[in-house]
Amino acid sequence: MEVMLTVEGLEKSFKDKQALKGISFEVRKGEIMAILGPNGAGKSTTIRNIMGIMYPDNGSITFHNHQGNEIPRNKIGYLPEERGLYKNVKVMDILLYLADLKDYPLDKAKERILMYLKKFDLEGKEKVAIDELSKGMGQKVQFIGSILHEPELLILDEPFSGLDPVSQELFKDEIRSLADKGTAILLSSHQMNLVEEMCDRLFMIQNGQKVIYGTMNDVKTKYANFKCTIHGRNSLAVLENIPQVQRVEQKDDTSILFLDKDVEPNSWLKTLPETVQIHELKINRISLHEIFIDIATNKNLIQEAGDLHA
Repeated sequence: MEVMLTVEGLEKSFKDKQALKGISFEVRKGEIMAILGPNGAGKSTTIRNIMGIMYPDNGSITFHNHQGNEIPRNKIGYLPEERGLYKNVKVMDILLYLADLKDYPLDKAKERILMYLKKFDLEGKEKVAIDELSKGMGQKVQFIGSILHEPELLILDEPFSGLDPVSQELFKDEIRSLADKGTAILLSSHQMNLVEEMCDRLFMIQNGQKVIYGTMNDVKTKYANFKCTIHGRNSLAVLENIPQVQRVEQKDDTSILFLDKDVEPNSWLKTLPETVQIHELKINRISLHEIFIDIATNKNLIQEAGDLHA
């Protein structure tokens, strides 16, 4: 798969704080790549360097064999976390203005604007001022502005924040459609369930350094151990003594048993004592949300696996 964006050895410092410490990753054509990390990890600094809002102290950013000031920004779409449309400007006017900034033909832009307004349930809103729209509607307009010029690389910073479930589905469908058509997408979000559902690969950063980098399948297979959730009143001591149980978390009548790496679930179930009370039982892999919390809080409760966890 063709590499659209390469970030290599990126370093950036602000006074005496080093925000980025030599991070490297790629974004490929037609894939959705997640960049994850807790607040202050370096995600926004990375995105701002890619966008040319600031420049790295060391390292390189390459897009279509162009670097630095030579990167064609009109080929990149960007939805920032901090929304910022001119409030007293009409929807059509602001979107045409954004298209013009990207050197996109305005007659074609107008056709695409009307198409997207209909797709995002904003039909008839082209003459409405931004400040007359709800927060969700305004976010849809800004999203349209980021994709209107048919970018080859699309950077989305918290695109689902503040959206209702119906609008989230609209965004998800459009993001998938863009990827299917070949757009390279770099997505930053704290909503791990959506990241896990949508993204092909992920790059997780903590304190300016890589901690996980790989495909979603690799992360789930190599890093996310199995856990067993049991509903029933059970003794903590009994559960902790079951073979291949790393630790147990209990709340009321629910117990979560975190299992050793490479447990074979069918065989392990046979080791459960007959005294264990089971009203309901479920075995699945640890979620991306749980991996994120473990790394972000430095709990180190989850087993490391290969070079996915640095």
